[in-house]
Amino acid sequence: MPTPEAAPAHTHPAEGARHGRLTARPALTTATAEPGTRRLTGQALLHVPRTTRPPTRLAVVLHGAGGTAGQALNWLSPYADTAAALLLAPQSISSTWDMIASGYGPDVTRLNAALHETFTRTTVEPGRVAVAGFSDGASYAISLGVTNGDLFTAVLAFSPGFMAPLVRHGRPRFYISHGTDDRVLPIERCSRRLVPRLRKSEYPVTYEEFTGGHEIPAPTAADAMRWWTQE
Repeated sequence: MPTPEAAPAHTHPAEGARHGRLTARPALTTATAEPGTRRLTGQALLHVPRTTRPPTRLAVVLHGAGGTAGQALNWLSPYADTAAALLLAPQSISSTWDMIASGYGPDVTRLNAALHETFTRTTVEPGRVAVAGFSDGASYAISLGVTNGDLFTAVLAFSPGFMAPLVRHGRPRFYISHGTDDRVLPIERCSRRLVPRLRKSEYPVTYEEFTGGHEIPAPTAADAMRWWTQE
């Protein structure tokens, strides 16, 4: 099995963690994980839903600045059973993600290790891997989604600020939400600029505005999960 730094044949040799590239990919396995939440050695939490059949769908959930992996799980875990979705929540090394703090590298490597471990422990179908996030985590999710669209087929971004991909692969679809009264990341400077940029680049985007501030309302989280699972 390749190490987190190893690049598969389809990845350009000049691209790696410092470009935001992830090399972990779903693999055929008979392994199944018991329902519940457990900590992985790759510094992340893995939540396995209670379902009648083993879940084969995975969402990576990224916390906001100063947040925790546990907080990130709480946003989507109420809907994981119905969606039959595994949730993987990594913890950033610094107070926020590497792209925002100092440039891609350490957190990409950590996430890659967590994904490798998840794909070893569970069966995840290619084409059913998404990345989600809130605030700084949403900015990171969009950036990683554009960079790794050959892994992530969907991006769920709640109140993002910006995107900063260094390379682009694949063509994921996007669900973006933002509160019209957001004072932390004002909608006019953030999503109302981001969404047209993504659409201009011909990415499919579902965009929802809600009356509220810097938050993820429960109905919005539920709607995003339905959007993802009803592809």
